[in-house]
Amino acid sequence: MKQILLTGSSGFIGNYFIHKYQDKYTINTFSFLNNNFNSLYLQGIDIIIHLSALVHQMGGATKEEYKKINVTQTIELATKAKTSGVKYFIFMSTVKVYGEESNIAYDEDTICKPQDDYGISKLKAEQELLKLQDDNFKISIIRTPIVYGYGVKANIKSLINLTNKISVLPFGSIGNRRSMVYIGNICHLIEEIIKQEREGIFLASDDEPLSTTKLIELIAQNLDKKVYLIKIPFFQSVLKLVKPSFHKRLFESLEVDNSKTKEVLNLENPYSVEDGIKYMIKGKQ
Repeated sequence: MKQILLTGSSGFIGNYFIHKYQDKYTINTFSFLNNNFNSLYLQGIDIIIHLSALVHQMGGATKEEYKKINVTQTIELATKAKTSGVKYFIFMSTVKVYGEESNIAYDEDTICKPQDDYGISKLKAEQELLKLQDDNFKISIIRTPIVYGYGVKANIKSLINLTNKISVLPFGSIGNRRSMVYIGNICHLIEEIIKQEREGIFLASDDEPLSTTKLIELIAQNLDKKVYLIKIPFFQSVLKLVKPSFHKRLFESLEVDNSKTKEVLNLENPYSVEDGIKYMIKGKQ
């Protein structure tokens, strides 16, 4: 049975992975916040799954905070892993390394042009990790859009609450395309990388993007709520002026095409978008 060290075990993805695969792997955990890094013993560990990160903060975080947690801690862990004989290091990155919302779908080979401190820190970590790679220490990088599922927080949770409380919403006829990935699909991707002992850059995504209108319709359907989505003149323009960050997420597109990842790994997502939304609402792990 392979020995895995997983960071970020109390987080959304880490908690799901442990629950799903604890009978298949011996999963050890480490917290940069609660454990002593100098005392971390890695001999006998086969694979590190590094999920711990300072994610994008709506309230803002300093460039130094992003660098310390997303770059410095990552490289310290990877360096210690390599010198301890660990063979594989899986790093959870983000599609924010490509940039912001776009009408062109990002793929594995898109040139990275991050535009905020979070994306910059994740790309820097990727670059420094790849410098450590050799025949005895393989690096896998997973770039992911929004991950959703039961227990999700942040923007998706707010949208669920809004849909549950209000029957008429001004989000009708939105034709954007936003890729997301159900937590079961991204954990399946991680396991395929482990099983196949693959290295490289991989892109996670459900099989189809959703518009904001379609997403709310699926959420309402699984909440058993009747919601009327209407189009209000000037609402989009006013929101763009008053709350530009909300406007981007609700009206603009951020699509990824992970065809290359699927081909390389011979990967099929076990869950459809409809499955993912249903399990997010109904509570299936």
